[in-house]
Amino acid sequence: MTAGSPLDRPALVTLGEAMGVVSGVEPGPLAVGGSARLSFAGAEATVAIGVSRLGHAAAWIGRVGDDAIGSMVLSGLRGEGVDLSGARVDPEASTGLMLRERRTADRARVTYYRSGLAGSRLSPADVDADLIAAARILHVTGITPALSDTALAAVREAVRVAKAAGTTVSLDVNYRALLWSRTAASAVLTPMVAQADIVFAGPEEASLIVAEKEPGRMARALSALGPATAVLKLGDQGALVHHAEEVLVQQAIPATSVDPIGAGDAFVAGYLAGTLDGSDAARCLRLAATCGAFAVSAAGDWEGLPRRGDLPLLDAADVSR
Repeated sequence: MTAGSPLDRPALVTLGEAMGVVSGVEPGPLAVGGSARLSFAGAEATVAIGVSRLGHAAAWIGRVGDDAIGSMVLSGLRGEGVDLSGARVDPEASTGLMLRERRTADRARVTYYRSGLAGSRLSPADVDADLIAAARILHVTGITPALSDTALAAVREAVRVAKAAGTTVSLDVNYRALLWSRTAASAVLTPMVAQADIVFAGPEEASLIVAEKEPGRMARALSALGPATAVLKLGDQGALVHHAEEVLVQQAIPATSVDPIGAGDAFVAGYLAGTLDGSDAARCLRLAATCGAFAVSAAGDWEGLPRRGDLPLLDAADVSR
């Protein structure tokens, strides 16, 4: 069953898992009578929303259940202008769910309910080849391949279609230790990095793929595997990119952190939106850092993502060489 129809051919296509999120509002364990906030999350969906808010048509391919949470996910994405022509409603599996407790004022505890549920049932049959071939960028992450064998096969098929069509392939390594071991992740993600045109990783994630330790060398080593562009996300230390034989460094944009969750996906959305703008690597990196700063300044995975008119509110630091 198709969940929506496109208004414009998207510039960006993502595919992956989206799930409901129940978050405790106040510090402490989830308890009877406590206050909670309902939303949804998913790395690839967040990137699609971020790119859409910055003015580029974006699409999400994935599965949700035929239930209230699935309807909320689709309504939320549709409300953000995301093309859902490649989304599917699975009548045989429920939508996944995440419970997020603010166990203390500065520590969260997250519990996932996803195994065997709709998001993990993504398969190669769900891959919309025409949608991907018409797009300028396909974005995938290291989360979806870890969900199931069929989800891994779906990501591989999407990348195959993109490469054949000349669509740029973007990969965020996005390693999740709860889903698979470092050894298993390395075996799957290393060849994916080699197929990507743009790769994003934190230092710990990059160490799954390359032996270098220093961030600049890590980025160069990642690029040596195949990607024209390798971006290292360094958290509050900023980020750097290796592109065209040059390493550019971007300092973090100062912002009061309310919720760090989703900052990495916001960063990716900014970089890819800059790429779609036709910006050079330095400007892409600056936009990425700005989007990350907006994301940490608001609660939720994607709610704080900026629109174009918001961007002047934060001054981006200069990029150094």
